[in-house]
Amino acid sequence: MEAIQTNYFNDKFNRLQSMQNGNFIGHIRKEGFKAFNKNGIPTIKNEEWKYTGISNLFKKEYLLAEDEAKNNITPEDIDACRLPGFEEANELVFINGKYAPELSVIRSSQSEFEILPLEEAAGGKYKDIVQNHFNKSSDVVKDGLQALNTSFIYGGVFMYVHKNKEAEHPVYLYHIADARENHVLVQPRSLIYTEANASLHLAETFATMGSMDSFTNGVMEIVAGTDARIEYYKIQNDVAQASQVSTTHIRQIGKSFVNTVVISLNGGMIRNNMNLVLEAAYNEAHMYGLYLLKGHTHVDNHTMVDNREPNCFSNEYYKGILDEYSSGVFNGKIFVRPDAQKTNAYQSNKNILLSDEASINTKPQLEIFADDVKCSHGCTVGQLDEEALFYLRSRGISEEHAKSMLLNAFASDVVQQIKLDPLRDYAGQLITNRLSIN
Repeated sequence: MEAIQTNYFNDKFNRLQSMQNGNFIGHIRKEGFKAFNKNGIPTIKNEEWKYTGISNLFKKEYLLAEDEAKNNITPEDIDACRLPGFEEANELVFINGKYAPELSVIRSSQSEFEILPLEEAAGGKYKDIVQNHFNKSSDVVKDGLQALNTSFIYGGVFMYVHKNKEAEHPVYLYHIADARENHVLVQPRSLIYTEANASLHLAETFATMGSMDSFTNGVMEIVAGTDARIEYYKIQNDVAQASQVSTTHIRQIGKSFVNTVVISLNGGMIRNNMNLVLEAAYNEAHMYGLYLLKGHTHVDNHTMVDNREPNCFSNEYYKGILDEYSSGVFNGKIFVRPDAQKTNAYQSNKNILLSDEASINTKPQLEIFADDVKCSHGCTVGQLDEEALFYLRSRGISEEHAKSMLLNAFASDVVQQIKLDPLRDYAGQLITNRLSIN
């Protein structure tokens, strides 16, 4: 199977390079393909993929974005994917991983927020920013899937938030996989740069159209300048035949504030790599996650907080509710480098299993190389609190509704970290609907 994969992707890569070679992005693609050929598709023999097998996903041939002659998605298709509050948002549409400006809506002025094709930004006025900050995620995530995305950068975007500007409108990213006629491999790529004292709200969601399989292998890189403030949200609520591996790599190059919330509800195999690199003193970062799973959905949350400078604070809080045959993985790493004295870093993962068949593998980790720090980590795996359940039952509440109330309460403190009111209400309603008793 490996030889078939190599030949298949080699032909695709050579075709893409013949279309777009000889520039900065072409060089990055070439280096990515070398790494892909070296590392290959991760297997469960790889420690970082021990509980998440993806080899079976590569036993079929996928349509790639550069294979398509035209885009068959209509504005009416987009309507079904829109997030609440879209009327006041910048809406960026990606079809099979490629940015579709004709379907997107930019409401912010260029004095606040700019969006350009990645290739154009790499060769234009933002050349220095792109060349200095693009593809830094490959220094941390070194597996074959990261390299595969880099090998096939095509239709990516560069976003820029100007100095001292608070983007009046949040940015919504709709990743749509058109799987009505073919299996599709979707590989979106983006670089977001926020200048000093800039502010940005960013939300991603995913939708697969059609009955064929989709596999999203995405990479988003975000750079936060001095006194920047970034709120990032991801909502995963796709169909069972939609699998996903996504890397969100955030570098805080100046003293800044970052808050991330990842909510995973439906899909096939989902792997979320969330990396925060604190490269300046006095950075603050918060990472929240909720996975509410049923069926055969598998969600693997791999997180990393890399403290490189002193006096930084980070707080990580992930929760899971797993039912039926679903499975989850939490692997969280905190690094405290020798220069990162007076670091405060906290990490917690809590899980509730609702069936005997559901499972979770959780592994919080600390690697500390400094001696003046405050760090803690922990995890729990259990069932609903029997005393709380008895208390509600004793007041006339049925067992089913009592369980629903307790589970909603368990999930609510993660949902409350979404600062955009329409998105917070939307996520809360999705969770309530999942936990409601018919």
